[in-house]
Parts: sequence; C-alpha cells; structure tokens
Amino acid sequence: MKAAILHAPGGLERIEIVERDRPEPAAHEILVQVHASSLNYHDYVVAIGGIPTEDQRVLMSDGAGEVVAIGDDVTQFAVGDRVISTFFPNWVDGPISLAKRAGTPGDRGPGMAAQFVAGAENAFTHAPAGYSHVQAATLPCAALTAWRALMVEARIKPGDTVLVLGSGGVSIFALQFARVAGAKVIATTSSQSKADRLTELGAEHVVNYAEDPKWGKTVKQLTGGRGVDAVVEIGGPDTLGQSIAACRMGGHISLIGVLTGVKGEVPTAAFFYANLTMTGISVGSRCQQQDMVRAIEASGIVPVVDSEFELADLAEAFAYQKAQKHFGKICLTL
Repeated sequence: MKAAILHAPGGLERIEIVERDRPEPAAHEILVQVHASSLNYHDYVVAIGGIPTEDQRVLMSDGAGEVVAIGDDVTQFAVGDRVISTFFPNWVDGPISLAKRAGTPGDRGPGMAAQFVAGAENAFTHAPAGYSHVQAATLPCAALTAWRALMVEARIKPGDTVLVLGSGGVSIFALQFARVAGAKVIATTSSQSKADRLTELGAEHVVNYAEDPKWGKTVKQLTGGRGVDAVVEIGGPDTLGQSIAACRMGGHISLIGVLTGVKGEVPTAAFFYANLTMTGISVGSRCQQQDMVRAIEASGIVPVVDSEFELADLAEAFAYQKAQKHFGKICLTL
C-alpha cells in the first residue's frame, strides 16, 4: 500500500510517498481502507517540523474510509461500515487528561495518509449517513473543534450571536453549527470575495479586519452595543484583544488557534471587567464526535470543501494551505 511519510526533522521537501505492507487488525481493532483525509493547521506544523515526531511518521490526523476487516471481539463495526477517525484515539469521554491526549494520528501515532490503517475500534466513529468520503474526512478535527467550542463549552442557544474569525475549516463549521442552532453569526475576513461567500452561508454581518483595525468595537456596535455571546478565536495574540472587545458581559471565548503567534499581551482589565470566560479548545472526545455526527445527520449540514489533492501531491497541498487562499477545507484523496 502507499503511504505519505515525513523524514525527520521535517520540511515539505522531506515528505515521501512510500510502499508499505498492508496491516492486519488485532483483537478489538478494525482495518480501514482510507479514501480521504483533510488538512489541518496541526498537520502543517507537524510537516514543517514545528511539532517534532519520529522519523518516517505517516502523516495526517483525519481519515475517512470503509471497514474492510475486523479483529476478534469487535462489537461496534462491521465490514462495509463507513467510518471516520478520532483526533484523540484515547479520549472516549469525560474530561481531557494527558493520557487521553496521547496518540494523535500523524503526530504521536501512525497517521491517516495511508491506504490502509488498522486501529482500535474506539479510535473511530461511524461517518454521517450520505456523506462522501471526502466530506466525512473534514470532520474529525475542524468540525469537532467548532462543535465543542459552541455546543459543549459556550452552550449557545437560539437568539445568541456568535463571532467567527476568517474562513478556514473551523470557522466555517462554526458558522454552520451556529446557524442551525438558531444563532446569528458575525464573521471577519480581509477578502470581499470571501465576505460574499460567508454571507451566502448565513453570516448576518461580515467585517473586514484589514480595513478596520478596531473591528472588535465594530462587531459590538453591530449587536446594538451588547456584544457577542461567543467567539471562536483562531488567531491568538494579535486578535484576542479585539475578540474581548467584541464580547458581551459574561460572554465566552473559545481559544482554538495561534495563527498570529504563541505569545502576546492580553487586555486583562477588559477581560475581568466583562466577566468573560475563556476555554482552550483542542478538538474533543469520541462521544462528542458521535453527538456531532447525529446533529449533522439531523440538520443536513454539508461541509465546504475548497479543493482536493491526491496523496502524491501532499506537499503541494500544504503549500496551498500555507498561502491561506482557501475557503473551507482542503482535502486529500487516497
């Protein structure tokens, strides 16, 4: 079988497509023929060596495919089932812990950029009915992160207002989940063409952050001065201050990304004055993923796929991701 591996210490030029033996499932494991994956910022950081991993690690955290064999004592899947991977294979339910964070595919464990993957049945869930493999592959990281941010941590309800930043995978899913939950959405972008697409997806207002450096104040004004109930914060230090300025009293910020860096100043006075809460979000549990899949099937949400690359073009896909020209998810077909 073919697989995409990374030679240490990393770099897009050190990705190689190799032939490996097809694995066989052990007890409590399933063998999945992987048909698609999707690119996340985490995958890119691993690929360039920002997150060190072992030499010749198979890349990619997200995977979608079909069960082609099962090991002894498997009870949750049958041959022919369509499945998706989980970002944290050891986090089934309950609060996160160091042990539950271990083994992320493509990072601390074998990744999904391989035509066949064997893993514990608890490391997968069923894919939404009616989804293609490409659509299903967008869910394990980006969609679940957005789901946990809004539904689990912020606990949004009909009539709330949600602020999403940009038009990457997490932000688009957050917009879609918020809309089907009955919430209003305000989005930010620096592109008029992307603003138009965000509006088409249901954003009530779109603010151009490149033209408006005090966009947090503008967002608050768009809510009549009350502020937003929840923010899906993907930027980090350079955007956090504006996200705080956009919030209502008692609002919630889900800190998801560090696209602008890992250190910066926080306007602490404004934060505690507004009695805000902030939660660091690193994807979610298997049970949360199962809840999300049921909600997707009930709501009819369709993932926004920007483009598809073949396995052999994974380095090119990462370069496209780095350029930040995409809208929605970049996917990989195997």
